[in-house]
Amino acid sequence: MARKTFHLNAFLMGVGHHEAAWRHPRTDEQRVLDVRHFQELARIAERGKLDSVFFADTLAVGPRIERNTLTVFEPITLLSAIAAVTERIGLIATASTSYNEPFNLARKFASLDHISAGRAGWNIVTSGNVDEAYNFGLDAIPEHARRYERAEEFVDVALALWDSWEAEAIVLDTETGVFADPSRVHTLDYAGERFRVRGPLNSPRGPQGRPLLVQAGSSESGKEFAAHRAEAVFTAQRTLDEGVRFYRDLKSRLAKYGRAHDDLKVLPGLVPFIADTVEEARALEQEFTELISPDYALRQLSSMLGVDLTEHALDAPLPPLPAESEIEGGKSRFTLVKQLAENEDLTVRQLIGKLGGGRGHRTFAGTPEQVADELQSWFDAGAADGFNIMAPYLPGGLAEFVDRVVPILQERGLFRTDYESTTLRGHYGLAPVQNQFAEQDSRVSA
Repeated sequence: MARKTFHLNAFLMGVGHHEAAWRHPRTDEQRVLDVRHFQELARIAERGKLDSVFFADTLAVGPRIERNTLTVFEPITLLSAIAAVTERIGLIATASTSYNEPFNLARKFASLDHISAGRAGWNIVTSGNVDEAYNFGLDAIPEHARRYERAEEFVDVALALWDSWEAEAIVLDTETGVFADPSRVHTLDYAGERFRVRGPLNSPRGPQGRPLLVQAGSSESGKEFAAHRAEAVFTAQRTLDEGVRFYRDLKSRLAKYGRAHDDLKVLPGLVPFIADTVEEARALEQEFTELISPDYALRQLSSMLGVDLTEHALDAPLPPLPAESEIEGGKSRFTLVKQLAENEDLTVRQLIGKLGGGRGHRTFAGTPEQVADELQSWFDAGAADGFNIMAPYLPGGLAEFVDRVVPILQERGLFRTDYESTTLRGHYGLAPVQNQFAEQDSRVSA
């Protein structure tokens, strides 16, 4: 029997995931505004036969623009430019259900799916940043539970819109002058609690039927939403035991929605510092840590914890924190950071050093062989179906992983040696999506 293989996604951000990456000599800070930089990154990932690349997004300037910003380009637009210079790599973009409407977002992803010949993926977020709320006429973040209720209905509408054109709807018969078969293009006349959408979508059904659906929240609401909707989950787990517990918990929720174990893939994040020796890898990590700007890190930490730490002493422990029930922003990240500080008895300075590489994701410094061992141990222990690789500096950190770690994984039979599918859904081993209207038509004709 062939060994089961895992999935690899490259989470791309600026010139690296480490918050000080733009200051390090291994990066060129000018490239953060150069689309050719991001095209190069996607080609590196494709060289390694990775499943996908992923861009996060926020709808506000970051914690302190003086020091850094996490996003520059709108990701669907950026991925359209990347699609033009790649052939197989999947293209995943974050888009918020709180500050979009189903029709225009469904249209954008359908367009990306056509442009890329079936490689589009949507990371569904509900947005928990108060600065984003201010940009959309709100005085506060919408309540956590309400955001997920809106997300459920939003996805319902998007799925129906992607189905509003059946695969056979486009005729293009020049002799008869028939462009499309109207009986295979469906209005929705959807009227729900939050949305009213007539439809159909003004973009034909994409090559995949619908994009790959991705989710990244690990709160109770987030896990339940993922079990119902997601086909891949990007998660932050810092220890193997935590990873196994999260994996089992999430997979155990699938059956209630009529879903099988492999219908959802769990991909924990890893920030790898790679060098010829473990000592060199740790020294490289320390170089980045020493470039952290404390004022930026404190503002970012304040946002995660819901407490103003900008004037807090760096060498003191955290002050008393609110209960998770009082947090309306990112509940899962709040819990992760709080537990990290308490379990390791960290000062604020030590905490921001540990968070600098990946904002709570696991950081690992070692040789290519040790990084491969780390990934294999999580996979074999049942903590992951794959991994979200977050190179601390770009493009070099991604190239190190692709050229030095991926071949080891391939030799062990853990990762593909070539693409076996042309679509993103195919890369993740997911079956083609059936059109709900086509299903209705077949039942009527039977």
